[in-house]
Amino acid sequence: MRVGIGYDSHRFSRARRPLRLGGVTIPESPGLEGHSDADVVLHAVADALLGAVGGPDLGELFPPSDPRYRGMPSRHFIAQALRRVRSAGWRVGNVDTVVVADRPTLTPYKAKMRRAISGLLNISEDAVSVKAKTTEGFPPKAQGIMAYAVALLEPSARRRVQRKPS
Repeated sequence: MRVGIGYDSHRFSRARRPLRLGGVTIPESPGLEGHSDADVVLHAVADALLGAVGGPDLGELFPPSDPRYRGMPSRHFIAQALRRVRSAGWRVGNVDTVVVADRPTLTPYKAKMRRAISGLLNISEDAVSVKAKTTEGFPPKAQGIMAYAVALLEPSARRRVQRKPS
């Protein structure tokens, strides 16, 4: 088994853009600053997957200086990370996420995020956890949103075959 951890944070944007978290649009809330769609949850998940296979981080693969990634949906980053996981002979066992935000209230969206993440990773919903916490007044307070993710990878059938002695 392999384990990876991911983290991301973005400030709220002054521009009018949608807030995307865990592949879900949160209505009536300011969006986040970022080169892509700034989905901190999916960015953290992608980094956790990449970390578990010893890959580069998200910023190395998709640098914010590259105009090709401007406004890019974060599901693209998840797909690329998942390709690396699979090509290395692993599969996602489960993903655990924590979203830290003083606003908006995320409880009504956690189940939708679980469904979206499980669909992107092609794993069962019960293998995805989305928890929401507040800062209790510590930074960044209501200035932005942070997300943490841990991914557990298990050997795929192909990898198990490769590990058998010849």
